[in-house]
Amino acid sequence: MKCFEQLVMQHIKSALPSTLDPYQFAYRPNRSTDDAISTALHSALTHLETKDAHVRMLFIDFSSAFNTIIPQQLIHKLDNLGLSTPMCNWLLDFLTGRPQAVRVGSNTSSTIMMNTGAPQGCVLSPLLFTLLTHDCAPSSSSNLFVKFADDTTVVGLINNNDESIYRSEVSRLASWCKDNNLHLNVEKTKEIVVDFRRTHTQHAPLTIDGAAVERVSSTKFLGVHISEDLSWCLNSASLAKKANQRLYFLRKLRRARAPSSIMHTFYSGTIESIMSSCITVWYGACTVSCRKSLQRIVRIAEKIIGVSLPPLLDIYNSRLTRKATRIAGDPTHPSYSLFSLLPSGRRLQSLRARTSRLKNSLFHQAVRRLNSLPALPPIRPLIPFPFPAPASIPPPPPSTLCPQLSTLLHPSAPSALHPPPFILPQSAPTGPGITPLHLHPLRAPLIHAP
Repeated sequence: MKCFEQLVMQHIKSALPSTLDPYQFAYRPNRSTDDAISTALHSALTHLETKDAHVRMLFIDFSSAFNTIIPQQLIHKLDNLGLSTPMCNWLLDFLTGRPQAVRVGSNTSSTIMMNTGAPQGCVLSPLLFTLLTHDCAPSSSSNLFVKFADDTTVVGLINNNDESIYRSEVSRLASWCKDNNLHLNVEKTKEIVVDFRRTHTQHAPLTIDGAAVERVSSTKFLGVHISEDLSWCLNSASLAKKANQRLYFLRKLRRARAPSSIMHTFYSGTIESIMSSCITVWYGACTVSCRKSLQRIVRIAEKIIGVSLPPLLDIYNSRLTRKATRIAGDPTHPSYSLFSLLPSGRRLQSLRARTSRLKNSLFHQAVRRLNSLPALPPIRPLIPFPFPAPASIPPPPPSTLCPQLSTLLHPSAPSALHPPPFILPQSAPTGPGITPLHLHPLRAPLIHAP
């Protein structure tokens, strides 16, 4: 079933419009957690360059996000996005009428039918959630919604202590969640206030549905520790602690006289992968002492394994170059406008920064990195999202596919199982208890819209 879900997921991606929520960084080509974190931080740091400004960052937590999806609401959104009727019908049947039972030891409960939520562990579930939230966007340019699957961050850019727009935006987001049956977990939702002004200002707590949101000095954002002073000491210390713990197992392999190749593989998979996680976001802005503490772990691993290992600086430079080249060649990327060529075509336009915090951020470092190369790498525009079908490789004819796959990928293909044209009625009832199984894509629907 997972293989079939992979095919369906690729077909859904190819059918989505290219204008779909540029600040949703999950399930998009040339996007990663690095892009989501860097976009949020760049907006905050750029805003903090102005006078009398501060930033409030709200890290949203949803309670059982995938389990509360109402399939009927999701299908109507997919229909508005342009997905074909057979695909919408198949997804609706996939999400509804799922049998579920609980077994404890030798006892099994009675079976009930689930008509809400997306199955946990399925390939399609995270993608369907991102499509459900595609219309969740800020109403003001002074706020930013950065999303990565079910992780949502609200960045409020505030001037002159006027937080009314930010607070109304959060209230509107809470109302949107209620309308879409998503439950905000206020207890796990955290807020960070970034304020570098010399005058001390008391910031009133943020409330959601009458409950106060906890304000913290640091929190974890997509695997990276973010602090209210936007420094990376806490994140570097956390990475060093994890890497040091895994050096113990590397020493155990050495005592067991494991070959150097095995120890090198273990180092790459369990130690280097930790220290280089999102390295393009934080390494360029962390202090010299933090870099030395992390590089010390690399030197210890070199002595244990007995081979030369790549320094973290080399890993950072190579990944930064690759990241900058990809963004500069992707017009659909939210930060594409920061990588503009000069009239000569040999260099990129430098980005202005008044503070070292902004100067050492990812996009500023990336522009300087490309300009420091002897010649700019070839920047070719990437294939925009969604991927068009290659002209030289046509899709397989319907006769070579199974009837189910032929119905999904070739809606107009003649098939005995293909239903007649059906349009989802605008007045279709919605709710967790409704199971419209008559919309099965492989059976003729019983009800037709006028």
